[in-house]
Amino acid sequence: MKKFIYFYLCKNEFLSTFLTFIQIIGQQHLIRHLKTSADRGRIPHAQLFVGHEGSGTLAVAIAYARYILCGNDNQACHLKFDQLAHPDLHFAFPVATNDKVKRHAVSDLFLEDWRIFVKEQPYGNLFDWYTLLGIENKQGQIGVDEAMDVVKKLALKSFEGGYKVMIIWMAEKLNIAASNKLLKLIEEPPEKTVFILVTEHEDQIINTIRSRCQVLHFPVLAEDAIKNALIEQHQVSEQEAIKIAHQSNGNFNKATDIINQDSEEIQFEQWFITWVRAAFRAKGNKAVINDLIQWSEEISKTGRETQKQFLNYCLHFFRQALLLNYTAKDLVYLETQTTNFALEKFAPFVHGNNIQEINSELNDAIYHIERNGNAKIILTDLSIKLTRLLHKKA
Repeated sequence: MKKFIYFYLCKNEFLSTFLTFIQIIGQQHLIRHLKTSADRGRIPHAQLFVGHEGSGTLAVAIAYARYILCGNDNQACHLKFDQLAHPDLHFAFPVATNDKVKRHAVSDLFLEDWRIFVKEQPYGNLFDWYTLLGIENKQGQIGVDEAMDVVKKLALKSFEGGYKVMIIWMAEKLNIAASNKLLKLIEEPPEKTVFILVTEHEDQIINTIRSRCQVLHFPVLAEDAIKNALIEQHQVSEQEAIKIAHQSNGNFNKATDIINQDSEEIQFEQWFITWVRAAFRAKGNKAVINDLIQWSEEISKTGRETQKQFLNYCLHFFRQALLLNYTAKDLVYLETQTTNFALEKFAPFVHGNNIQEINSELNDAIYHIERNGNAKIILTDLSIKLTRLLHKKA
């Protein structure tokens, strides 16, 4: 939560105007395309914005919606947009029940939190959103109740007589029932209705919806774009900005995490190093198996979203080690903080003879955790397999 407080106190003036194209970091070729299509009146009724975390898909979607609804000169419209309170702008996003909302969780019940999240962290990820809501122990979704709300909203006439825009953030979280409910509406929406679906995982959206959308792929941000944004928005030195931009790997959300020292990756690194050290020592030493079981029990006590985030972090860590092992240093952005652990010394244990199996086992673990498998059993099984894989010869 400190990340949100920091942004509010330090960047309030910037935040009041970030929802315009001018404030978007990079992605200028996509912005030109969107503005040109809008100016010519060729606005597709359904678009799918696809991009990795921190690439600006949500920020661009909102700036695009502002451009469609307000143009350049409608000051009253822009004032409403600054508060994310325009009556013809609608949102749907993953939610779950929490301390405030006990049942039938839908986006409208979380709009106050959403406005805080979007204004203070427009490049934030799903885990940041769940943390703000206090539901990191659950798996959010966009369910059929939400889909019914969307249908009702878009059946109404535009409040200001123009377009209506529905932004569905993390559209891969639409469950099957909700997807089927929205399919007809996305295929044949009411006049002057625009759907903007935002996703990090295009392949997780059902084909019948995906095929009805015009797809825009967002590249990761260039290091220069992140560097310049850090200097302008956070007043860091050029040297520090260059270093952070490289470490962020095209992810502006990660760059701000590094500045604020608020990244979950600090904890993930500690878990990872404890894990691989125990797994390496466990071969031929049965006593160390107890350490792996205890480690699995500790991680299993966290929420499922945290577990999935951590396992994805492990995937990145192993890939970075592989790149370093094969001397692709220009592609290595990971910098460990733990004393007495050097990525250069770990890298030789990750090679072409074990990386595919490691990758497969981690992805299988993520899959089973997503489907509510017993996390302790899944992680213990993964740990025992890792013991064998780390000792495989190159």
